[in-house]
Amino acid sequence: MNDSSRRSFLKAAGAFAAAACAGKRGTAEIPHLPPGLQLYSVREQLPKDFDGTLHQLSTIGIKEVEAAGYFNKSATEFRHSLDQAGLRCVSTHHPFAQLKPQLDQWIEYAHTLGLEYMICSWAGVHRDPAHKGDMTLDDWRYAADEFNKVGEKIRGAGMSFGYHNHTVEFGTENGVIFFDELLKRTDPRYVVFEMDCGWVFAGGHNPVDYLSKTPGRFPMLHVKDMVKQPDGKYRNVVLGHGSIDYKPILEAATGLKHYFIEQEEFQGDPMTELREDVEYMHKLTT
Repeated sequence: MNDSSRRSFLKAAGAFAAAACAGKRGTAEIPHLPPGLQLYSVREQLPKDFDGTLHQLSTIGIKEVEAAGYFNKSATEFRHSLDQAGLRCVSTHHPFAQLKPQLDQWIEYAHTLGLEYMICSWAGVHRDPAHKGDMTLDDWRYAADEFNKVGEKIRGAGMSFGYHNHTVEFGTENGVIFFDELLKRTDPRYVVFEMDCGWVFAGGHNPVDYLSKTPGRFPMLHVKDMVKQPDGKYRNVVLGHGSIDYKPILEAATGLKHYFIEQEEFQGDPMTELREDVEYMHKLTT
């Protein structure tokens, strides 16, 4: 084969391979995972009837949960209630200001619950403690460095540390998106990310773009649907009733291990709407 023919062949072969890969991405298999719920969704019900609420969640099809506060329960009490309801707690949320100074205590609590992940729900740190107000790019870089340290210790304890986004992480300084800097500066060995797809969307970005680039950094997702209001703010609604199409998101999430439905506000009965959320995810993942 002469050089001209070889070049033509390689070009054609490359085009074919690219087309094949593109086709495969377009028909990616959505992972079949047990339905999970972020317990912040039932933050008003749990203090009134902790065990009863957990049993209701099990009845509507929830299998896994993620904690957001422990409601003055000891780790043993919390674990017992979950076991009685047939639920498994995979992960928990802590703001960094609470997590870092009491890390040993929360690791011990996590071990009793049998957690796989400990998630920072909000950074809220400044390189200069005297600084007040919004976090700057330098603050986010400092947060990333701190995450690496905490993540290394949590990994040594047999779990993974991660960060959960809202919309503020998609702010910019000098053209740099804070969330991008977190991804770049954190060590993948010690820090994973729990993408809240609803807040990524509300922050003006497409979850698919991040998942497609580094799917391994995102073993967990929060799934929530959003509707933009006339004032420009977003309202949380039942899955499938808003603006977010989860099919391409789940297809792109090839590193996904757990997902958690999170509905922060309700128009009707919370358990009825959460059941609709579970049914929506069931149709997508089976």
